[in-house]
Parts: sequence; structure tokens; C-alpha cells
Amino acid sequence: MVMSRHRTPACRERITLDEAEAALVEHYTGLVRLAYLTLPPTLGRHHKILAAHGLVQRALPGFRLRTAALRVPAQRLGPERHGSAWVRERVLRAALVYERRPRGWPASLPPPRALRPTLPVVWGLRLFPRAGGREEIALGQALSGLSADARAAFVLCRADGLPEAQVRALLCAAGARRPDRALRAARQLDAPAVAAAQTLLRSAEFDACAVQTRPTDLLRRRHRLRLAWAVAAVVAVGAVMLAATGASTGQRPSRPVVGAAPVGHDDLVRASRDAWADTARLDFTAWPPRGGRTDDRDLLARALATWTHPASGTRITRTPGTLTAPPLPGTQLLYAGEADGSAVVLFHDGRRAVRYTEPLSTASFSPSHATLTFARTDNSDMTTAAALVVSRTHGTARYLTAPWFTGARTRDLLRPGGPARRLRVSADGVTEPVRRPAATGSCASWPTLELRPAARITGDHAFLTTDLGGLAPVHLTHTPLPGGEAPTWQPREVAGTAALESWSRTACRLPDLPDGVRTVNVWDFAEQPLPEGGGRAVWSCVRADTWRGPGEVTVRFTAPGVAGRVVARERATAACSRYGPRVVASGRWRAPSGQGYLLAAGSQGVVGVEVAGAVRASEEGRFLAVRAPADERARVSARLAGGGELVEVGGSAEN
Repeated sequence: MVMSRHRTPACRERITLDEAEAALVEHYTGLVRLAYLTLPPTLGRHHKILAAHGLVQRALPGFRLRTAALRVPAQRLGPERHGSAWVRERVLRAALVYERRPRGWPASLPPPRALRPTLPVVWGLRLFPRAGGREEIALGQALSGLSADARAAFVLCRADGLPEAQVRALLCAAGARRPDRALRAARQLDAPAVAAAQTLLRSAEFDACAVQTRPTDLLRRRHRLRLAWAVAAVVAVGAVMLAATGASTGQRPSRPVVGAAPVGHDDLVRASRDAWADTARLDFTAWPPRGGRTDDRDLLARALATWTHPASGTRITRTPGTLTAPPLPGTQLLYAGEADGSAVVLFHDGRRAVRYTEPLSTASFSPSHATLTFARTDNSDMTTAAALVVSRTHGTARYLTAPWFTGARTRDLLRPGGPARRLRVSADGVTEPVRRPAATGSCASWPTLELRPAARITGDHAFLTTDLGGLAPVHLTHTPLPGGEAPTWQPREVAGTAALESWSRTACRLPDLPDGVRTVNVWDFAEQPLPEGGGRAVWSCVRADTWRGPGEVTVRFTAPGVAGRVVARERATAACSRYGPRVVASGRWRAPSGQGYLLAAGSQGVVGVEVAGAVRASEEGRFLAVRAPADERARVSARLAGGGELVEVGGSAEN
């Protein structure tokens, strides 16, 4: 057992080594879970597991504490024994160090290694927690977008069941700088029910004590072992030669610098043709290599060499948050072929999809003619790993579709009643050219790619995707108005007249979204009767989630005879997602009589709406309509059925 070098806080009561050890053993699983979820996601699951166990074991003091507290002990906030609270504080204090930066340290760089505790060493094995379901994966992605303090607050409140006052005191004692902000962020991320959050956090996805082991790259280990023996032999021969030539004893031969071996074309992972049919993990790892040049060693060597050491003049593009680092061991080959006058190679390394292109028309290869495109694709699934763009030319794009799709069509979102046109797909899975949406100018049409999977995958559900300029097309979904048999908030595939008509009012605003979008969902959360017999208006929340995690939300208001308009916008929020299923929004509307109204609507779960400011009014239920001049400011909030208050999304926008 490695003993901790951290000093004991001076404000603690007397505690013996036996008490600390008993508390650590009794609550070991919960302490490891707290450390595992507090640690930054950039460590990776293997390193997070090792770090979590190391932090908990190092929390045991290396000596008996004989000095009493210098101050009166703080009041106990629950029945928890003092030894448990003491060990939990030690673990939390050590876990928060991983994201702590010195004053003036750039926020874009990770904390210096000197400030982070060392990890236990495990040779030849990789550790992973057992995979959870869609809810656990979504919760993990949401937690990754929070700070370490907020993640810790969420776990302490929802998994350990501690009251907020005790959590705030624990965060302060552990060195958190803004505990109130951390608690507020944890509340905003809360699941629809506390019991559901507790169940998710205690599932196998977040249990660092029940792990699976896999070997590391065996061939790579063999190559490195041989390389180490070769380096040792060279060093030995050099030492003998220096000794034989009478080298001075005061001079030492320089130590050879050995870097990591680059990934070669023989090291690429190639999935079997039917791997997708024999696995429950449908993502890019199940794609077999396709294309007419998968055995072209020269092309693959040039692609990997350009990726590893891009020459001057190489055109490189990437989506935000995507690293352009050299290929990692285990990089997978997805495609190597020719399309639209270029040789194209597609790779995937677990976190990124990478496309390499070079023209076919040049007589000799030049690095200045090559292009590299990087896109973040970690935690992909059956729908977000549906296709990759092979080439773009003359306003069209060709896609390499996933092997589990049996048919492809193209559909115009702006014509919901129009038929979908069938697309030709080659034996390698590459589509014929598909017209791309216009990024600028008039929005006369919005082409999409509709993919139909094999019946054994999802039955008769097709998936709708669109090209927003990235390497991976964006998955489009729809959540209808409440009232059906399905849960109130559950995104579904875009199928049927209602979903297509809702998207026809939204498609032209897709170019306003940020780069690196993963999915876009349109949620029609309320249908409001308008004053003066003006018909019924639909409130829709359009949520775009990026591969990095943060989402962007816009609220659209559509009244009869009026095109849908955006009335609210908010960035980096959980609103309109499964972690923010309660929303309220407001906007201005002018009746045919010329009278102006302030309208507000809430989703299910809202039992009252109130407006304050220059205009004051309140209504029971989900809707509010009050006469108001267009230039007067107002703040809208809602009361929830389970208690609490909800502020409107983004605030009122321009009419």
C-alpha cells in the first residue's frame, strides 16, 4: 500500500489509522466511483480506472494522527461516521488536483504533470468498465462537459445521497474554488428523477471496481521488444568500440534517442466482412476495409506518412476539438479507392475519422497535392456511424455507407409531401453523387440522405442524415407533440407527415449551426391556442449536439400563416435534452387586429407561467398570453409540478 504524501487538514478531529482503514475498506467501491467520475475524461478509461484506485488507496494516512484539532469540530450533517467523511475528503481533494492549473497556466493546455499524482503501472493489459446502455452513455457524455467540481457534486448528491449543505462543506474542504457554482451545474444536469440518476450512476458503466481486461497490441509489443533488444545491442557494441579505441573515462557516449515506432500499412486493423453481423457494437469498429485499392501498399504508405509528418503545403482541415496527432496503434482501415479523380483513403483510430486524398492526374506525387481531413467521431453508434463523405465536387457528395445499410435514397426536406428518390450504391458501399445543401444564398431545397438498415437491425425504420460540411453527415431526429403512447421526451427517426413538415420549417436554419455537429433533434414541445381566435401555434426546440459534448438550442415559434421564426437561443446547455426535459420559452405575436401579445409556453411538467418586469402577469397551466407593447422588456419563468422554478430558454429574442 502506497502511503499518501498529502498533509492532513488542520481542521479535522483526531482520527486513528485503524479508523481510516476501516472506513476505506467499508466504502471502497463508492470512493472509487467518486474518484473515477471526478477525474477528467481526457485521461481515458484505462488511466482513469488506475488513477481512481490509486487515489483511494493513497488516501490512507501513513501515520497515526496524535494532534487534536486546533478548532472546534464542525457540526456533523448526518449520521455518517467521521472516518468515512475524512477519507472521502482525502479522495476528493486528490481527484480535484488533476484539473487544477497554476495561476496563469493556459486553459487550452492540460495541467502540468508535476501537479498530478503518478498512476499505478499495469503491463500488458488494458482495463475497461463494463459497457452500459444508451442512458448511461448519454449521462457519461453530459458529465464530461462539466468541471471536476460539478462532476463531484453530482456524484455526491445523486449516488451517495448527501444533502447539499454537506456536499458544499465537503467541496470547500477539498479545495474547490466555487462550490455553489458546482452545485448549480449539478442540479441543471439532474436526470428526470433522482432514483433514475442513482440507478444510472451505480450501473456497470461507472463502476471502476468491476472491470474487463483486454491485452494491449500484442504485435506492437513484440516489435517494441525486438527494437529494445536491437537498441541494447547497438549500445553494447558502441561501448565496446569506445573502450577498445581508448576513449577517455571522463567522456560518456551519448544516449540514443528512441521514439515511438510509426504506424505502417502492415499495422492497420482490418475488420472482417461480416463483423457487423456478429457484434452488439455497431460503430466504425465494425466497418470492413472497402474499395479497389485496399491492397495498394504504396498508397497506404503515402497516406500514413503524410498523416504522421505532413509536409509543407499539405492542406489540413479539422472540426473543432479534433486533434491532428499522428496515427495511434490500432488504427483501422475503412476505405481505399478512387472517386471523382482522386485517390481516397479513410482511417479510424477510435476517436477520429481521417480522410486522405491525392489527385490521380499528377504524373508524380507531391505532398503539396495531398489533403488531410480530421473529424472527431468518438462514442459513435449505429446512426452517427452511418456514413462518411468520400468526396465532394461540383455541389455534390459521395458517401461511404455503413455495411449494415441495405438501401439509400435522397429526400428534399423542404418538400415533405414529395417522394424520396432511390440512390445507386456500389458493391463497395459508395453512393452515386448526391446533391449537397446550399451553404449560402436562397434556400430553395434541402437534400438529405435516407438510409435503411437491414431488417435484423431495427426493422422498418430508416435514418435521415444531412451534409453540413463535416466528414460525417449529421443525424436528424424528431420528437412530436405530447399525447402519443411513447414517452413525452424521446427522439425518434424522421418518418411520417408530421415529422417531415416540422423539419421543412427548420431545414433552412441548419447552416447557422456550429461546426462539428453530431445530431440535430426538433422537439415540438407545445401547441398553444392564440388569442382573438388566431388559431394554434407550435413551439419547437431545435437542439444540435456536437461531438465535443456541448449543445446549442434554438426555440422556434410557428403561427398560422407565418413562417417559423427563432425566438430564443442558448449555447452550452442541457435544455431540450433528456437531462433538461422541462423548458419554457416566450415570444411576441401580433394578432390580425393589430394588438401585440407576449406569449409563453412550457413543456409537460410545467404547472404555472409567470412574467415579470415591465409586464406582469401569471397563469396556471402551461400557457400564458398577455397584451404587451413590443418594446417593453419582460422576464418569463415557470413553476414545475415537483416544485422549483424554471427560467426561460435564452430570454426573449427580437420579433
